Amino acid sequence: MSFQAINPANGEAIATYSSASLEEARTALQRCHTAYLTWATLPTASRTAPLSDLARVLRDRARPLADLMSSEMGKPFAQSAAEVEKCASVCDYYAEHAESFLAPVMADTDATRSYWMYRPLGVVLGIMPWNFPLWQAIRYAVPALTAGNGALLKHAPNVPGCAAAMEDLFREAGYPEGLFVNVFAELDTTAALIDDPLVRGVSLTGSVGAGRAVAERAGRALKPCVLELGGSDPSIVLEDADLELAVSSCVQGRLLNAGQSCIAAKRFIVVDAVRADFEAMVLERMAATRMGDPMDPMSEMGPMARRDLRDGLHDQVTRSIAAGALLALGGVVPERAGWWYPPTLLTDVMPGTPAHDEEMFGPVAAIVPVRDEAEAIRVANQTNFGLGASIYTRDVARGERLAADAIEAGNCFVNGMVKSDPRLPFGGIKDSGFGRELSPLGILEFTNVKTVWVR
Repeated sequence: MSFQAINPANGEAIATYSSASLEEARTALQRCHTAYLTWATLPTASRTAPLSDLARVLRDRARPLADLMSSEMGKPFAQSAAEVEKCASVCDYYAEHAESFLAPVMADTDATRSYWMYRPLGVVLGIMPWNFPLWQAIRYAVPALTAGNGALLKHAPNVPGCAAAMEDLFREAGYPEGLFVNVFAELDTTAALIDDPLVRGVSLTGSVGAGRAVAERAGRALKPCVLELGGSDPSIVLEDADLELAVSSCVQGRLLNAGQSCIAAKRFIVVDAVRADFEAMVLERMAATRMGDPMDPMSEMGPMARRDLRDGLHDQVTRSIAAGALLALGGVVPERAGWWYPPTLLTDVMPGTPAHDEEMFGPVAAIVPVRDEAEAIRVANQTNFGLGASIYTRDVARGERLAADAIEAGNCFVNGMVKSDPRLPFGGIKDSGFGRELSPLGILEFTNVKTVWVR
């Protein structure tokens, strides 16, 4: 078996990497565990020190890393370069704040001295996706390592070059040999790693199906896990919205990374009073999007990452039209090499159709008509997902009230597209998973919150 990188812009093979045998994977895990045993004894300041070097290495290697991402999964080069910088920013964030986040917390009890502290668990297995191949891995590994854990990476099969580069980055930044290890593991090997006693926690970003399988396996082994799964994020456009802002944000949120993002704006839920104007403006903006070679600086959208993903998306579009949605733009597979799919707009999308009920992981926007705010909230929450949501209104207090109290999601944005930020907790509810990454909460997820009581 092997992991093969294929350029989605032309369908040509780039490189092939041999899959690890179970014995090789366990050897890598043992190396990681051995490095962890020493790493965990260091003070937080010593574990934080390499973060500045990691940020520097990322920025120094921004060009080749961006080239690698664009060639392996197809995102435009400018978006790949921005991803590298975002990775560096999370290093900066934890370099500045990790000591305070991990500091013991004193408690006033009947003891002479009592407090709780945060101790590492051991090796954390990261099962990461292809859509943000550096950011997703950095987002899990940096806080896990800084808390004192080891990190074993099992990356997506179609971005093996990015996976190998990750190990090089941590080594070049001065982390102990073996503390961060990449392993090209097939599914059965990954399952065995979850079962292994040396793995003490699992972080997965992926599909709902993968999340259920990992949660079941980790649960049987009584191991904590963080799951960041899919989403069908609503963008609610109310009658008093700034339409220029709403359209710009919604289209950007839908087409960024060719729509291949868990927190992409997927359902545009628009009240009737402004729906005609909104639809016309979205249509114009999406039609003007430049789809082309990811390496061309003029390209705003590249191909989809894999043929099966492109074909599955097209099937969802076809089924949605058959169920009553109207095709306003796109919806035709281009006759060209590679896995291209054009910006596509569906209108009159109703609950019960694939474009409303399923996650559309590609450049397809669905406009869902509603009468008023109350129906907008009801339809927004009428989903098994609960990752992100955005609300557009000129009444900021109204938007904040709805975001805080009415929307069922882990991330609710007012007058802006949903995005992850190192300073804010990130995660979902319902079928979008559980646990939180980033912020103080992210660095504490894989720690033993230990109470100490002394008299």
